[in-house]
Amino acid sequence: MKFGVIVFPGTWSDVDCHYAVKEVLGQEARYIWHKDEDISDIDCLIIPGGFSYGDYLRTGAIARFSPVMRQVEKFAADGGLVIGICNGFQILCESGLLPGVLIRNDHVQFRCEWVNLRVETIETPFTMSCDSGQVLSIPISHGEGNYYADNQVLDVLEKENRIVFRYCNEDGIVTEDSNPNGSLRNIAGIVNSKRNVLGMMPHPERCCESSLGGEDGKLLFESIVRAMQS
Repeated sequence: MKFGVIVFPGTWSDVDCHYAVKEVLGQEARYIWHKDEDISDIDCLIIPGGFSYGDYLRTGAIARFSPVMRQVEKFAADGGLVIGICNGFQILCESGLLPGVLIRNDHVQFRCEWVNLRVETIETPFTMSCDSGQVLSIPISHGEGNYYADNQVLDVLEKENRIVFRYCNEDGIVTEDSNPNGSLRNIAGIVNSKRNVLGMMPHPERCCESSLGGEDGKLLFESIVRAMQS
């Protein structure tokens, strides 16, 4: 299969994502510049982390209007797989492809550290190679990763089993202390109603090889490949 890694001015996790899917998983991959509107050859789109457009106005607010996003919206509407990581999650929320917003961490600090994530559902093409309730160790790197939505939206996410990851401790218990940014209900990742668009704050592309400290992130990309081949 072929991955497309979208690059905006200020993106900096694009190379990590490209390396993970091409060099580690052995899949095809190409970079897609934010002004490029031809994604007809792509099977899965990755919107990487970084500081698109310098995070001016709000995180993801300007990137949302880039020409490529019109194609991303159409691609997602047609059932294509899209994964937004960190700034990519913020862009997906700004574009309306996912509900809610990402706001400043409640402690007003930039956090770059390893966290534990509990897999809440394996009924997505992004987690089908995981076990339900499995605890993944994946790093974060953000200052505005605090997921917020009103209670009505949160209840819908719960009811429809669309919360994919929650911050937890190493035993898989969701606690206040295991939440690195104040996200409501310890939410670390969600999917849309069609379950083909995932947004998550942690960086799976940074833990696909043991030399980087862990390989749990590889499970997400392996799931995508498995989903496309099934």
